[in-house]
Amino acid sequence: MILFVCQSNSGRSQMAQAFFNHRRQKTKAISAGIKPDREIHPWTIKVMKEVGIDVSRQRTRLLTYKLMEKADKIIIMDSGIRGYLPEKFLSKIMNWHIKQPWGKPIKEVRKIRDSIEKCVNQLFR
Repeated sequence: MILFVCQSNSGRSQMAQAFFNHRRQKTKAISAGIKPDREIHPWTIKVMKEVGIDVSRQRTRLLTYKLMEKADKIIIMDSGIRGYLPEKFLSKIMNWHIKQPWGKPIKEVRKIRDSIEKCVNQLFR
C-alpha cells in the first residue's frame, strides 16, 4: 500500500491517491492528513473532475500509526510533515515538495494538480 500524506488531507494527498488508484494497479493507495479537514476542498473536487476523475466520494482521514505501519511507502507532500512522523518510518518516506494549495487561485491549484500527476506517473516508471 502507498500512503500519501499532507497537512489537511483535503487537497494534495487526495489528488495523489486518486491519480494512483485511477491507474488500477494491484497496489492501492490511500491518503491521510496530520490535521484533516472535515471534507475534501471544493477546488480539489473541481480540478480533478476537469481531468475526468471524481473524488467527491473520497473522505478525509487522520494519519495514524497503524496506517504508517501498513504502508510500503509513505509519500509526504512537503518537508514540514516529516517532523510529525515517528523515526521508525523514515526509511519508507519519499518527499515530493508539492506547494500548498490553500488560498491559491484555481489556476495555481491546477498547476499543483498537474505536478502531482507527474509525480504519480514517475512512480510507475
